[in-house]
Amino acid sequence: MTTLTHRARRTEVGKSSEKKVECEEDTNEDRGPDNEDSGDSKDIRLTLMEEVLLLGLKDKEGYTSFWNDCISSGLRGGILIELAMRGRICLEPPTMRKKRLLDRKVLLKSDSPTGDVLLDETLKHIKATEPTETVQTWIELLTGETWNPFKLQYQLRNVRERIAKNLVEKGILTTEKQNFLLFDMTTHPVTNTTEKQRLVKKLQDSVLERWVNDPQRMDKRTLALLVLAHSSDVLENVFSSLADDKYDVAMNRAKDLVELDPEVEGTKHSATEMIWAVLAAFNKS
Repeated sequence: MTTLTHRARRTEVGKSSEKKVECEEDTNEDRGPDNEDSGDSKDIRLTLMEEVLLLGLKDKEGYTSFWNDCISSGLRGGILIELAMRGRICLEPPTMRKKRLLDRKVLLKSDSPTGDVLLDETLKHIKATEPTETVQTWIELLTGETWNPFKLQYQLRNVRERIAKNLVEKGILTTEKQNFLLFDMTTHPVTNTTEKQRLVKKLQDSVLERWVNDPQRMDKRTLALLVLAHSSDVLENVFSSLADDKYDVAMNRAKDLVELDPEVEGTKHSATEMIWAVLAAFNKS
């Protein structure tokens, strides 16, 4: 869906919650302390979708690039990963025939509310859907990019605006109106630049000072965010402030990471399958 490029110049299924599901995913990925950077405990807790949107927003203008046609599906992929990491959904077991990630269905593990409207709305759709669907199909359904008119009700609407409102409530964004000659648009400039800078630095460090050259040893949420930032075409925003030499190193390492074979990485011990399934879906798009 999107590719990483170098720059020459710096310019711009459960039918109900009572039915237990056997999954390959670990059940202890519910944002536990082992999956968080040790330095993040004092910071505002953001969902993966909120972090992706924050990275994509222009600080002063308060909107994403008009040329970015990837962020909508990237945010939906973030919803699936967030639900998996909170122990609400998982992929069906690969079985003896070793199904590919993109062939395995998304199963409901728990329908207990998350407290996030978008996550809970998606959870409701997954619970009510029979037969179950794959990761790629769910991303298409949630974005409305489906040819099936009977499944348009699964589309999540006004996702960016709803995520932005969450960030406003958390004191990171504000709400303004801007006039663009022919129309007015609601924008959300960044007010808490410290939080965004912390997020950017965490990702920069993950491919520079804290680079481990093994995705299985990376913090799971950081790995997920790198994958989603790439898929949403906002990774350039993360590395643009780096000096040219560090920029090249960061881009090369991020490129190597997202070009790994999801089928191979997803089968490794302690791998979070949903991250690699979402990456595989975007690679196929």
